[in-house]
Amino acid sequence: MRRLLTWVAGAAGGLAAYRAATHRTAEPEPAVAEADPAEELRARLAAARAVEPPESEAEPQPPPAQEPDPEDLDARRRSVHDQARSALDEMRGGET
Repeated sequence: MRRLLTWVAGAAGGLAAYRAATHRTAEPEPAVAEADPAEELRARLAAARAVEPPESEAEPQPPPAQEPDPEDLDARRRSVHDQARSALDEMRGGET
């Protein structure tokens, strides 16, 4: 019985070794050379930079924002709170 088991194991091992030695994996076909997206974007960026108008034709920058008057802020804040209170009153009035 031992001898039979040894022969079967040896035959299975030999068969596996033979298949591993002769088995060739199919190499994938080389992909068609596609355009690299990064290269395409670089080309677009370079073209856009070349067409960019000179500084003299660029739109002027808006003047920096001035500090608002504190009194105007308080008046605006009161106005916003009054509007919110009236909206809440309307919503509460509709429920009851």
